[in-house]
Amino acid sequence: MDGVNPSDLMKTGIDAMLDKLDPYTVYIPESEIEDYRFMTTGEYGGIGSLIHKQGDYVIISEPYENSPAQKSGLKAGDKILKINDKSAAGKSVEDVSTILKGQPGTSFKLVVERDGEPKPLTFEVVREKITIDPVPYYGMLSGGTGYIKLTSFTQTASAEVKKALLDLKAKNTLNGLVLDLRDNGGGLLNEAVNIVNLFVKKNELVVSTKGKQKDKNRSYQTTMEPVDVNLPLTVLVNGNSASASEIVAGALQDLDRAVIVGRRTFGKGLVQNVFPLSYNTQVKITVAKYYIPSGRCIQEIDYAHKNAAGANSTIPDSLITAYKTLHGRTVYDGKGISPDITTDTSKLSTISYNLITKYILFDYATRYAATHSTIAPAATFKINDDEYNDFVAFTEKKGFEFKSAAERELESVKKAAVYENCWNDMKPQYDAMLSTINQHKKKDLFENKKEISDYLEQEIVSRYYFQKGRIEITLDRDPELKSAVNVLNDANTYTSILNGTLTKAEKQPKPVKTQN
Repeated sequence: MDGVNPSDLMKTGIDAMLDKLDPYTVYIPESEIEDYRFMTTGEYGGIGSLIHKQGDYVIISEPYENSPAQKSGLKAGDKILKINDKSAAGKSVEDVSTILKGQPGTSFKLVVERDGEPKPLTFEVVREKITIDPVPYYGMLSGGTGYIKLTSFTQTASAEVKKALLDLKAKNTLNGLVLDLRDNGGGLLNEAVNIVNLFVKKNELVVSTKGKQKDKNRSYQTTMEPVDVNLPLTVLVNGNSASASEIVAGALQDLDRAVIVGRRTFGKGLVQNVFPLSYNTQVKITVAKYYIPSGRCIQEIDYAHKNAAGANSTIPDSLITAYKTLHGRTVYDGKGISPDITTDTSKLSTISYNLITKYILFDYATRYAATHSTIAPAATFKINDDEYNDFVAFTEKKGFEFKSAAERELESVKKAAVYENCWNDMKPQYDAMLSTINQHKKKDLFENKKEISDYLEQEIVSRYYFQKGRIEITLDRDPELKSAVNVLNDANTYTSILNGTLTKAEKQPKPVKTQN
């Protein structure tokens, strides 16, 4: 009889049981404790680099600035061939990540293949304590507007935002501030409260939690003196802004302290507590819902009830309730935070999506960095026409191919025609349409040149200026950010939104001219 791993069996059973609840109630085995700790502290032992899989090998995606990876000489694009003399072929990202992480001060040997180098390179890498800064970038924009990018709500999030805000105020005449919470999935609730506290007075209710057990019913108020209660403020959000991000955006909206710009947020209004178990394991359990100052809960999915198909359903529109902000504006519960100014969702072209997901842009940036020792500052870097043409030639050498939406639809038509025995009659028209599609695909690299160039320039800049540069190059090209700045530069519009006198049509962003 085959043996059974008791640990795996136990985890499978626990996961199956918890799966009947909500996706945020999870079992954390000992092997994943460090990953969970990283989510709350932003710290771990390792080399400080992003990695991804291409073919049979794991690739260094982006070393963090001043990390052990960078200091040892590793570069983006390096293919990991061996770790401590053991082949890395066929290993998953998770397998390699587990090996690269470890106790600070310990070391290992890495053999990599690098574009432009005739032989593999060997590096001795010493692990260190890696701390991910929750504020990877802050700086000044046009019109005396400050900008702070917050990517997570770890234990130092509010301290880092406060530090950035004070630095901006000390070195500049600050007329307004954009707090960017896009793609911020949340984190610690108390850090969200402390960040709101930077902009609102002491003893103001920010969020309350309510659960089935009375000890889970709590109110969280601001406890410190604020930094600035009058500074005009906009908050950028999107569909990946969740949990603590929604507390910050929602509280500032309910208190009429900031104009929210962007797209509707994720809609997570659930609170989890972590409980220790035996064998150094833990379980994270949803214990309450949170409610922002107006009294609304923005949870979108109703995990307590299933639809006819047995799937979780969203809160129906019939149960959506209207609430009032501090100054009497109408806001709603149940579906995340709806921005005061909704921006258009820019859809990525099919060719750009494929160039990104098939690592064509990544590979070209690797080759570019190997042949260019320096580039212009991140904010001003642009590739010229000759370099773009070189990129087009590079895609051909790589054998880059992709299926357009039209091709996929045409394939569906072919299958239907074969099924209905009319394929022979349709084949000439099919071949003609396919030929037209293929001719159009050849033009896509030039018809989408602006979009492709933007992503290519971001990838190249990251090779020289790391994550900070990747953010900095987008600042003048970001239409949502421009909408947020425009509101701050228009005092009448800003004030009218917060006091509720501006109509929905008037709040829509004006077209933004982009420098080409």
